[in-house]
Amino acid sequence: MSSPNAESTAFRSALEVIRAVEPRVAGAIAAELTDQRESLKLIASENYASPATLLAMGNWFSDKYAEGTVGRRFYAGCQNVDTVEALAAEHARELFGAAHAYVQPHSGIDANLVAFWAVLADRVEAPALEKARARHVNDLTEADWFALRRELGNQRMLGMSLDAGGHLTHGFRPNISGKMFDQRSYGTDPRTGLIDYDKVAEAAREFKPLILVAGYSAYPRRVNFRMMREIADSVGATFMVDMAHFAGLVAGKVLTGDFDPVPHAHIVTTTTHKSLRGPRGGMVLCQPELAEQVDRGCPMVLGGPLPHVMAAKAVALAEARRPDFADYANRIVANAQALAEGLLRRGADLVTGGTDNHLAIIDVTSYGLTGRQAEQALLDSGIVTNRNSVPQDPNGAWYTSGIRIGTPALTTRGLGTAEMDVIAELIHTVLSQTNAGSNADGTASKAKYALDAAVADKVSRQAGELLAGFPLYPTVDLT
Repeated sequence: MSSPNAESTAFRSALEVIRAVEPRVAGAIAAELTDQRESLKLIASENYASPATLLAMGNWFSDKYAEGTVGRRFYAGCQNVDTVEALAAEHARELFGAAHAYVQPHSGIDANLVAFWAVLADRVEAPALEKARARHVNDLTEADWFALRRELGNQRMLGMSLDAGGHLTHGFRPNISGKMFDQRSYGTDPRTGLIDYDKVAEAAREFKPLILVAGYSAYPRRVNFRMMREIADSVGATFMVDMAHFAGLVAGKVLTGDFDPVPHAHIVTTTTHKSLRGPRGGMVLCQPELAEQVDRGCPMVLGGPLPHVMAAKAVALAEARRPDFADYANRIVANAQALAEGLLRRGADLVTGGTDNHLAIIDVTSYGLTGRQAEQALLDSGIVTNRNSVPQDPNGAWYTSGIRIGTPALTTRGLGTAEMDVIAELIHTVLSQTNAGSNADGTASKAKYALDAAVADKVSRQAGELLAGFPLYPTVDLT
């Protein structure tokens, strides 16, 4: 275990070296620490990596090219990269009980792209693909490539709709996944906001997708992955789960049995930050039959791996295997439920009426606001959230009708259920004191709002007083 003095010395020394070259960058780095220490961070997709994880990214591994996989590189001199990549993959397999782990993806979307193309390459029985497999890539004609693109790009994906809590990378048009696949969405029950598995099964039977995707970025309940696998099997689909948001809850054994995706899915993708509390990056876990295709992620989809980030992944995954991580994961959920209950007691309207995981969605139309108005009013008051769609959202994906809140970051700082009730009061105070504004022509605005500066200042002060008892990175002193 490192000493506080060692961590302070490491970061102070790094800033001193950076400052000598570009002082504005050093200043921005120091300012970011200050801002994070002073912010009541409720963004469900953000967290705080450990000093060890952060430091693992700033080293000589950044200088290395390492295309290929462990022991099979296209560049010489990668023996140390092999060590950290193998360690990261080993920790991932052990942590999640996975048969195979691929730790090279740079982000969640990269991990999803690797998974999509691995499934396409493994599953699609098309003449052009068979020709491509049988011949050297350089021998394929332009007509061959045209046929291959048409056949691979005409496969079907069924995923959760964006307004119900799904993610942009699950087949939506603005994202490359929506251009790769003929996509259809399943939603939630309009009365409860919950997944209706019978409706998902019905959609699967009608659409017959090649890939059935489960996972979410804004669904506040558990998903029964056993039932989803049964639906996938019933139509011969590959079952893929994107657990980027809740990977920490899986690692910490909060989600087990039917609610743990790894035993049920053919392939699982995740980020390594968010609730897993590692560096920004991605990862793919899969069954043995997909391992060979997944390991072709570079150069199929990815550029050169980022060895310095893989080193940080190895550190963070090692941390997640410690017993105290399971306690952390359980506290995330306890805090989210306490925060949701505090809001409900004060009259807030929550999608699905609460939460089973790390996040909750406030429908702010009950306050007479759009998500954009609520997001900015909360930010003015020292509370960092993000606007989010609600099911069948009348305001669309830009203005939205909801606010997404999550507890991974504040749980890392040590806040507990008592503090969550205080935060619920602060959120309710801001939202109930904010009024929607008008455009110059007198029409209702979806962006403008009015909040008394005295209210915002008071809430900001109260938030700061609350956070003072839970210092962020207490072992790091930059002064």
